[in-house]
Amino acid sequence: MRNRGTAVIIKEDMVAVIQRIRDGTEYYVFPGGGIEDGESPEEATVREAMEELGVQIEIQTLIGTVNNNGTQHFFLSTIVGGTFGAGKGEEYEADRNRGIYKPMWIPIDKLEMLDVRPMEIVKRLIK
Repeated sequence: MRNRGTAVIIKEDMVAVIQRIRDGTEYYVFPGGGIEDGESPEEATVREAMEELGVQIEIQTLIGTVNNNGTQHFFLSTIVGGTFGAGKGEEYEADRNRGIYKPMWIPIDKLEMLDVRPMEIVKRLIK
């Protein structure tokens, strides 16, 4: 795995996640992806939000990092344009055989009841 930039988008007590169903397992992740050569974690996060969610974001602050085969940077972000759910990234290509990706909003107070990864970031949101 490589270093990643990730958006934590909160709107009206809801948080944006990607529902993943892969190999019979359902879980949720915050939108984000790998940092490309020459990109900062913030630039990768902005690019990935557009690819995965179809939204333009503005980064507010770094809320944490998680190390797991690379460093994943989590940025509290705000939507400033675009249409939620209109992402056109490679994740949505049917021939990739990587399972289902579905952008959705989940109430913050329900996050702990679901398999949201990584849980370290969830715990920071619900304190």
